[in-house]
Amino acid sequence: MVRAAERAARTSVWLEGKVRRSGRGGQPSGLDRDRITEVTVRLLDAEGLAKFSMRRLAGELNVTAMSVYWYVDTKDDLLELALDAAFGELTLPDPEADEDWRDQLRALTREYRSLLVRHPWLSPLAGTFLNIGPNSLAFSQVVQHIVRKTGLPVHGLSGALSAVFQFVYGFGTIEGHFIARCAAAGMTQDEYFQHAMSAVNQAPGAAAIVQQNADIMAARGGDTVEEMRERDFAFALDLLVAGIEAMVSRSGPRPT
Repeated sequence: MVRAAERAARTSVWLEGKVRRSGRGGQPSGLDRDRITEVTVRLLDAEGLAKFSMRRLAGELNVTAMSVYWYVDTKDDLLELALDAAFGELTLPDPEADEDWRDQLRALTREYRSLLVRHPWLSPLAGTFLNIGPNSLAFSQVVQHIVRKTGLPVHGLSGALSAVFQFVYGFGTIEGHFIARCAAAGMTQDEYFQHAMSAVNQAPGAAAIVQQNADIMAARGGDTVEEMRERDFAFALDLLVAGIEAMVSRSGPRPT
C-alpha cells in the first residue's frame, strides 16, 4: 500500500508503470488482477458504488483484504480497472468500413447508452478518472474517427464530440438510475412512472406545470416508459445528426 499523500498525487493506475501482478509467494491460488476486477464489476452491478468496499470484495473472493492489496495499491486503482473492463464490453464499429458515418454514429451511441444503463456506477467513475485504459482508448479512437468522417472542419470536431456523447452520457445516466430506483422499489418502470406521476399531480405547483405541458406528453407517443424513452432518444439523436449535417453544409468542403 502507498501513503495517503502518494495516493493523492497519482493520476492513473495506467501511468504507474507497474509490472502486471500475478499470484506468488503464498498468495491465494486462482487469484489475479483480472479475477479481482471481474468480481469488482459484478459487485458494483449488484450492490452499487456506495456499498462497495475492499473488505466486501475480499469476502466475495474468500480471501483477506490484505491479499487484495497485493494486486492493487488502492481502491481507486481497482475502480479504474473496473471502469476500463466495462468499456471492454462495447461492440465497436470498424471506422474503416465502407459505411455511412450516420449509421456508425447511431450504432456507437446505442452501445454507449446501453453500457451506462447496465452499469449505473460507471457514469460517476467516468467523470472521476482519466479513462486512459486500453478499452477506453479504443472507444475514444473509434469515436474520433467516425466524427472525422462527418466532414466537419477540424475546429468543430471537439464540439460535435461533446454534443453527441455528453448527450448520451446524460441520457444513459438518468435512464440507468431510474431503472435502479424502480428495482429498489420493487416496481416495474411503468408502475414506478405511474406512482411518480400520481405524486406529482398531488403537488399544486408541479401539477400545474404538467398540465401546461400536457400536449407534449400526449404527442410524445409510446405505450410504455421504454417506448417513450426510445422515441425521445431517437429523435434527439436525429436532431444532433441534422445539426452536424447543417454545420457541414455551412462550412463548405473541407480543405484537402
